Amino acid sequence: MNDTSPGRHMAAEVAEQPDVLAALVRARSDIAAVAETIAARPPRFALLAARGSSDHAALYAKYLVEVLLGLPTGLVSPSTTTLYHAEQDLTDVLLISVSQSGGSYDLLEVTQAARARGALTVAVTNTPSSPLQEAAELSVDVRAGTEHAVAATKTYTATLLALYLLVDAVRGGRAEHVADIGELAARTLAGAEEDVERAVERYRFADRILTTARGYSYATALEGALKLAETSYLPTRAYSGADLLHGPVAAVDAETAVLGITSAGRGGEAMRDVLAAVSERGADLLCVGSAARAVPSAALTVPVPESAEEVAPILEVLPMQRLALGLALARGVDPDQPRGLRKVTRTR
Repeated sequence: MNDTSPGRHMAAEVAEQPDVLAALVRARSDIAAVAETIAARPPRFALLAARGSSDHAALYAKYLVEVLLGLPTGLVSPSTTTLYHAEQDLTDVLLISVSQSGGSYDLLEVTQAARARGALTVAVTNTPSSPLQEAAELSVDVRAGTEHAVAATKTYTATLLALYLLVDAVRGGRAEHVADIGELAARTLAGAEEDVERAVERYRFADRILTTARGYSYATALEGALKLAETSYLPTRAYSGADLLHGPVAAVDAETAVLGITSAGRGGEAMRDVLAAVSERGADLLCVGSAARAVPSAALTVPVPESAEEVAPILEVLPMQRLALGLALARGVDPDQPRGLRKVTRTR
């Protein structure tokens, strides 16, 4: 008998991630070949184009490129090309277009226009035969396999890992920090199970949730907020910890649930004052990450195995996905069939 239980696709794909990530590391030679071409044509700066979950992956890549390669990097506004037909000089610029489906019309147009204007274009996608892959000069296959759930899980983490492998290879790295990423992901999922269940019980009736992080982990805060919004219909906002203190913290009170992402490294250290500030305002604080247990004011913690800071987002997001799945089911929502959403969103 076919399993028709709510959330079955999302649950299965969350569980697949350790194997997907381990397999992608084993196939890193294909990504290294793309990196060699980039290294042989050093760009003046880099641009990233993406939408949705892929936009959060692109933000992660922005940190990678700026910190590890020392290149100025920006996030493209596709509408400057698709709506306003701006014509930038992109000679000797690296454009990385990130799309799990490779089917967004605006990203396709941006990639085509950038290539015509002198950019070295790279498509990072889970669909090797997609129009985006064909439009770009170079391509990276994230190798996550078919994803049936509307909410991206395994394609998101595989995209993060693919982007890390690409940037690491450009700088001459050998993927030392992700050699055991599959094992770490398996430990993360197994270790987080009971903590996530407690969080589901605590927040199933929450009216609003705020997610926050700094540095590399900011991408996790954004992706976690998106997952909660699209699966549980929870009003969720994500803020950089720095931006949160510049005003939005005034709206935090005892009725606010705050999910703080904090892992070992400079980003996690910079979150100490932020988490202290929201706690002082009475927020109900859940901390996720390898430094979660070091936050004394947290009502709940979901520890994650420690890793190099620049690869922590690949692990941190796993319990966030589990939390989104659990909260959706607890609130009577099927996360595999969110209202008004489709697997591939066509934008112009």
